[in-house]
Amino acid sequence: MASNGKPVTVDFYYDFLCPWAFRGSEWIREVQAQLGPVKLKVNWRYFPLEQVNSDQGPEWKLWEQPDDFVSRGMEMFRGALAAWNQDQGEKFDQFHQTVFRTRHGEHTIDGERPSVRQIAQSVGLDMETFDRDFADRTLLSRLGEDYEHARETLGVFGVPTLVFENDESAYVKMMPKPPADEVLEVWEDLHKTIAGRPYIYEVKRPTPPTA
Repeated sequence: MASNGKPVTVDFYYDFLCPWAFRGSEWIREVQAQLGPVKLKVNWRYFPLEQVNSDQGPEWKLWEQPDDFVSRGMEMFRGALAAWNQDQGEKFDQFHQTVFRTRHGEHTIDGERPSVRQIAQSVGLDMETFDRDFADRTLLSRLGEDYEHARETLGVFGVPTLVFENDESAYVKMMPKPPADEVLEVWEDLHKTIAGRPYIYEVKRPTPPTA
């Protein structure tokens, strides 16, 4: 393996709105399932694209907006914060990926896309605790901390971005996700390139013109 068999920790910056982040999250979860959580720890880090794309100026912060602010992604982020605050294990993982799958049209209940609250209930979270934490604005500081560290320290510009323990990072897009029998091979290649070869600054495939 690229990590020489040693445990690896990776920060995965994401926004539920992004289809690239969705596919990347499926892939990294499959890597972790095959390696085991001891060999690969994934830290899910928030990177709201509404903040990146805002035209309100640098002083405007998504996580400081009032509860009635119309946002495309805050409900999902607040749900993730509440789920994590209650359960940092299997239930959070189920909630997190079900939100992704619902957002991108791959999960429904009775033919309808469930709400964030319905997803929390379906994975077995305690709903009284979930509702309390969902409403707790102090948890939103995590959103700001992740985003500002990513932008100001790491230079993250989009999602999904993988950041390894030596702070070497890369923005990675894959669509579709790799086949099951290539999941680990892709992981090893990316880990070796991103964490071990920082002199490879950018690789970008050209897009052929359509006929």
